[in-house]
Formats: sequence, structure tokens, C-alpha cells
Amino acid sequence: MSFGWAIISAGDFADSRGAPAINQAQGAELVAVSSRDQGRSDIFAEKHGAKAAYASVEDVLSDSRVDAVYITSPNHLHTLYTTMAANAGKHVLVEKPMSLTVSEGVEMVKVCRERGVKLGVGFHLRHHPGHIEARRLVADGTLGTIALARAQLGSGDRGEVRPEPRAGLRDWWTQPELVGGAFATIALGVHCIDDLHFILGQRVVEIAAITDGHTAERPLEDLATMCLRYDQGTIGTIICSLRLPDSQNDVAIYGSDGKIVLSGASWPRLEGELRVSSETVNTTVAYERDGVVLVTWNVEDFQRAMAEDREPAASGIDGLKAVQVTVGMVESATTGRTVKLDLLPVQA
Repeated sequence: MSFGWAIISAGDFADSRGAPAINQAQGAELVAVSSRDQGRSDIFAEKHGAKAAYASVEDVLSDSRVDAVYITSPNHLHTLYTTMAANAGKHVLVEKPMSLTVSEGVEMVKVCRERGVKLGVGFHLRHHPGHIEARRLVADGTLGTIALARAQLGSGDRGEVRPEPRAGLRDWWTQPELVGGAFATIALGVHCIDDLHFILGQRVVEIAAITDGHTAERPLEDLATMCLRYDQGTIGTIICSLRLPDSQNDVAIYGSDGKIVLSGASWPRLEGELRVSSETVNTTVAYERDGVVLVTWNVEDFQRAMAEDREPAASGIDGLKAVQVTVGMVESATTGRTVKLDLLPVQA
């Protein structure tokens, strides 16, 4: 039996990766799409083979063929659409960031649990085989005691401040109250935040951040640096930016008995190289670039989670942890102080 999917918001991500991933996923069927503009919805549906095109979320949620929704809307609508979908009995896969605030994210987790539907988040690096292997090696103790973890993700043509302003339908990215109080961190850095959570299996308890924004004159950042303390003693660093024309997009884990480097592999797509150097394991594995397959595997994992009644690989709790770190980053960058993070009010 196939799973019926609906995409909520026919934007760039849904067009380039969301819909193609659903169409590639085994057992998946793209039933419907919704956009605020019926014409855009019709064009999207025809391009990607969706059976129905709607101009309202309510119409999508009333379609009995839809088992799950993939929410790719502007960030400030994630909580509203998730709540609507859960109340309609639809499972929810939502793109990052899951919510703009921790309190909103907590309510998303609660409503999905109360309504008996699954909540997953689009952290696609959790399906990258190199990152999965890195997580396994860390858990197995191959690197010994982990001292330092770092992740960097950046892009940019000339290193200038915001070389490609987002306008038109993407203008919400320039409005702090709609995007979530951060730009580079939410566009790129959340993948690094979640990836280190995933690989280390540790929780961030303290954060210090310096950015080129978060002032009255410049509320959003194009460059963010973070220093993180994890609950098992590991120190982490994250750099994310839209001002790095020649960025080394790597993840590196350093332990007492060796290191792991995921070179060119911090983008949320399949690519790069895994290099392991330790007392017991020394290996190198390369991955050919594929911009859609990680999203496809994310969709397939979410379907299995529904079928097996388990949490997806990137659950609502995982999404909430990333929101908490992002909010802490904004507070630290704004105040110039280190921020301590409490246990979340909901747990896995």
C-alpha cells in the first residue's frame, strides 16, 4: 500500500527536492500540493505529477487520500500548519527550523502526541552514510573520549554581505519575526547543530556566539560562530555563513584515540568523503554527489516510522533541540553573554 503525501507550500525547496524526493521514494505517492496561489499550485502539480492542486491548507487536509504532509512553507507558518495537520489526523514532516521558539516547538510535539500522529523534521544529514558511520564509531568508542567536535557550512560568491538579497516570495527571509531571528544560522547552521547532536549523541548545555548581526541596525546575521559545551564534556565549534566563497564544508570529531573528518560533507546532500584515523580503524570512503537522495531517504524513513509506529530518524524532539540551540545563539550574540540551556520540558 502506498503512502499518500501532500506538500504544503510550492516553493523552491519543494520544487527542487521535496517533490522529486517523494516521487523517487519507494511506496510514496504525491497526492496533492497547496499554494496560496491556485495558478502556482496548478503549475507545480502538473510538473511533479500531483493528483490534486489546492489553494488552501484546509482543502489539502480534507483530502482522504493524504496520509502525511510535508510542510515546506515559510518558517513562521510551521507551527500553525503542523497543528492543523495533527488535528486533521495527518502525520507531519516539517522542514527546518521546526519552529521559531522553543515554546512553539513544545506545543507542536504535544499536539502530535495527543493526536497520535508522527512528527519528523527535515534533517537530511541523518541519512548520509558517512554521518551514520561516524555516529556508530563514536558510540562504539573507536575514538575514545571525544574532546572536540566542529562543523562548518558556508557559501557565497564574493564574500560580500548578503550578495544575493532574497526578495519577492522569499522576502520573508529578511524579516526577523518571520524567519526566526537568524539568517545564516537558520539557512545553514541548523544542519550543523543537528549533525553534531546526531553524531555525538550529546546535548548542548552552554553556548557562546559572535555574529556579524544581532544589533539594532543589523538584526540578522550573514556570519555566525558558536562555541558549544555538551553534557558529556565535549566542546564544539560551528561556523556558518553566506559570506564564504571558498568554504571548507567539513565536520570533524577529535577523540583521545583518533579522529573522523567528513570532508565536503556538511551540506544536506550526499557528497564528500569520510576519513577515519584511529588506533583500530583507518579508512577513507568517498560519496558521489546527489542533491535529492538524502531527502528521498528521509521520506522513506518517515514512512517506515509510520508503518512501524516508531519515531523518525529526525524526530520532533530532535527538531526542538536544534531550535533551543538557535534561540540560545541569538540570545548570546545579542547580549554578548554565554547562555546556559536547560532540559527541555518534553523528552523523547
